[in-house]
Amino acid sequence: MIYTHSHVDHWGGVLGVISAADVQAGRVKVYAPAGCTQEALSENLFAGTAMARRTSYFAGNLIPPGPKGMVSSGLGISTSSGTIMYVPPTDEITKPVQHVTIDGLEFVLMLAPDTEAPAEMLFHNPSLRALCSAEDATHTLHQTYTLRGAKTRDPKAWAHYLNRVIELFGEHSDVVFAQHHWPKWGNGEVTAFLEAQRDAYKFLNDQTLRLINKGHTAAEIAEMLQFPPELDQLWHLRGYYGTVSHDLKSVYNLYMGWFDMNPAHLHPLPPAEASTRYVEYMGGPAAVLARARKDMDNGQYRWVAEAVNHVVFADPANQEARGLLADCFEQLGYQAEAGTWRNIYLSGAQELRDGIKKVAAPTAVSPELLAALPIEMIFDYLGVMLNGPKAAGKTITINLDLTDTHQQYVLQVKNCVLNYFEGQQAKDADLTLRLTGPEFGTLLTRQESFADAVQAGQVKTEGDPQALADLAGLLDSFDFWFNIVEP
Repeated sequence: MIYTHSHVDHWGGVLGVISAADVQAGRVKVYAPAGCTQEALSENLFAGTAMARRTSYFAGNLIPPGPKGMVSSGLGISTSSGTIMYVPPTDEITKPVQHVTIDGLEFVLMLAPDTEAPAEMLFHNPSLRALCSAEDATHTLHQTYTLRGAKTRDPKAWAHYLNRVIELFGEHSDVVFAQHHWPKWGNGEVTAFLEAQRDAYKFLNDQTLRLINKGHTAAEIAEMLQFPPELDQLWHLRGYYGTVSHDLKSVYNLYMGWFDMNPAHLHPLPPAEASTRYVEYMGGPAAVLARARKDMDNGQYRWVAEAVNHVVFADPANQEARGLLADCFEQLGYQAEAGTWRNIYLSGAQELRDGIKKVAAPTAVSPELLAALPIEMIFDYLGVMLNGPKAAGKTITINLDLTDTHQQYVLQVKNCVLNYFEGQQAKDADLTLRLTGPEFGTLLTRQESFADAVQAGQVKTEGDPQALADLAGLLDSFDFWFNIVEP
């Protein structure tokens, strides 16, 4: 099993292909780039609920398929609805270029960190003259920032590693393939494909920086640049998934952050309050909608979306505004080349008309994923769940004695944050728990009751059990179906 990179669609179904027992017995090896576990699990843990909710827009999960609905996600037909699982790698690739032999076949694995994923690698089979480009070269312009939400990607590194691939493997490859799309055959075709992909990400990086240094902002740069004809006319660089527009903005964000140095943008009002005042300034909802309908008839969809969005955020119950904005989003969606943009527009339109349909939502932290988490990552996640304002004035100290790994920790809530200290046991702890790491995770994510675990002998305690209940009472739960197109 080879994980080319840390994104969930490239490892989340691993237990449908191999078994954990075979891995533990040494019958199957799992290869992954350095840092894959940390990046894979943290991305789907710390902001997992928000990322999954945004993915429902981005991938069009709730839009009926069809000519007026979801066509694809741009990178593939749709996302999986299965349970996320993870098997930690048995062999982590740590050298920039590393040779391994798997079942008698030589593989050359090349690390490409901070490209399409923070932990990524490509591999080459010399005897087959076959190159796997992972997700660094596919049949679409990719995203230097994914609209579902994730860390911004580095197109300079992306171009650098594609150039390294050409140097190492270009003349030795007759086919290049990736996980999402079809292969390219023939050495000349392979090299031309990789060169164009490399140059696209270099163009995005360098031209954004050129305009940054001329004083332009992200929104301005996105309107000023397009690919030159020699790149724009290549099908594998069309914006079916990423777009030149939002990729340019992400490069700006990578180097400059969210603030454009205009003082008016430093501390603006929050959306609902600002929208109320915008609508008042523009003469009230009726006046805004009357002008917006004329602009809608003239095809000014981007402006209508901006203007009518203020009416909806000022008064979410305004059905006329919701309907007009939904109509506008649909037109923008139909015109979008990117599957991601189309899905986002049509998802927004659907929720404006019908509200949020709370179907069964994916679980950000499944029991299988939880079992694979390092205990420190569980502690970090608990820190994310801690409601800081609610914890004001409270101090809770819990000793953990982990019987499966023979590790000891102190967990402490103090100053409205949760810290942990390895290799320690506090003498004045409110509670001491002796249990396994995974058992602790199931308790604090409410997948099992504390009383049941104690009664079953899975947890042994010293001190006041109320301390764990108090800690659990300070932890927020995350509602998947938060609002997006209304406040």
